[in-house]
Amino acid sequence: MKDIALHILDILQNSIGAEADEINVEVVEDPKKNVFMFRITDNGHGMSAETLEKVTDAYYTSRTTRKVGLGLALLKQNTEAAGGRLNIDSEPGNGTILTATFAHDHVDRPPDGDLGGIMAITLCAHPEINFTFTYNTPLKSYALSTAEIKKELDDVPMTTPGVSKFVKEMMNENILNVKS
Repeated sequence: MKDIALHILDILQNSIGAEADEINVEVVEDPKKNVFMFRITDNGHGMSAETLEKVTDAYYTSRTTRKVGLGLALLKQNTEAAGGRLNIDSEPGNGTILTATFAHDHVDRPPDGDLGGIMAITLCAHPEINFTFTYNTPLKSYALSTAEIKKELDDVPMTTPGVSKFVKEMMNENILNVKS
């Protein structure tokens, strides 16, 4: 994956596939501590210890439509190449917590990518799921939930054309504000 946003999108798709109806995405950027981290927590099916051992192997997938599962393997490779690590905690019936850390200043840390865009597409495509998103730096923080978006939209459904663009622009503007 060429950027962090695409890694997050891949993990969100895993959470959705695990039938999560609550998904939390947290991003922490702290250049002084040399940390860039994202954590995705869901209440999906979770994974057995056996699956958890194999899940970062590129030749393992739970899907029946293909024989490889590159998403987590690439994320693990990218975290380790950028001086970080990937940690996954999961239990059947209790969901999953995935934490990916990178050295903030590492030359091999992928760029952020379009975080607002991938979140907007996912939120609007799955209005039945409760999403929360937070972006934290040492000085500022931004938080958003689908409940807030639905309240702001009043009676306009999340699936209405133009809502995704509105959410993307709002999120990217707020993320830039937190980073400045």
